[in-house]
Amino acid sequence: MKLLKLIKSEFEGFGRVEKIFFPLVIILTVIISFLTEDNKIALVSAVCGMSYTILAGKGRVSCYFIGMTGTVCYSYLSFINGFYGNLALYSLYYFPMEIIGIFKWSKNLKKSSREIIKTRLSSRSRYIYFGSAAILSVLFCFILRYFNASNPYIDAFTTIFSVLGQLLTVKRCVEQWYIWFFVNLFSMIMWIIAYINGSNCLTTVIMWAVYLVLSVYFLWQWKKELADVH
Repeated sequence: MKLLKLIKSEFEGFGRVEKIFFPLVIILTVIISFLTEDNKIALVSAVCGMSYTILAGKGRVSCYFIGMTGTVCYSYLSFINGFYGNLALYSLYYFPMEIIGIFKWSKNLKKSSREIIKTRLSSRSRYIYFGSAAILSVLFCFILRYFNASNPYIDAFTTIFSVLGQLLTVKRCVEQWYIWFFVNLFSMIMWIIAYINGSNCLTTVIMWAVYLVLSVYFLWQWKKELADVH
């Protein structure tokens, strides 16, 4: 009973649209995966990834526990498809950062709910973070080309900016959603190319498409909340 109560409490504060749309997207993804006989590890990765993004957008610490399972699955998919930048990102960075995120978010919860207190970067910090990420993306692209990685340009961009995005996620910054929008867009393109070239990863393409929609939705939600606070 305590477990059911805990799960129920994690979904408190969800609006009517969220309660209908989010489960529906996950159910449709599962159905499409089975109809197309897609890779089942890709399915687990997609379901965990969508659930993580939804709960992270709602500011729930539980997102990180689900995210770790999705991270392991996505690392495997990146390996077999030759996306070595994404493989390094998920296995060596995301997983440890998700553990850190559990402790960081737990210390910054609102007293009235189980949601995190949201923040924003200063103008100076934005220039430093985004400028550094752009320079590192170019340098990482040359490294990936040396190792003959698949699609090194997009892989480099999504890898480096995902590092920044995850950092800003742990720091609870609204700017993370701008980064996730472009990371999700280019990641979707990268996996569409992989699917066209014969990879059994349609569920992963759908996952990134859903991420793209969620990044826009939660950017609007977080900006609205921060505007109300100030």
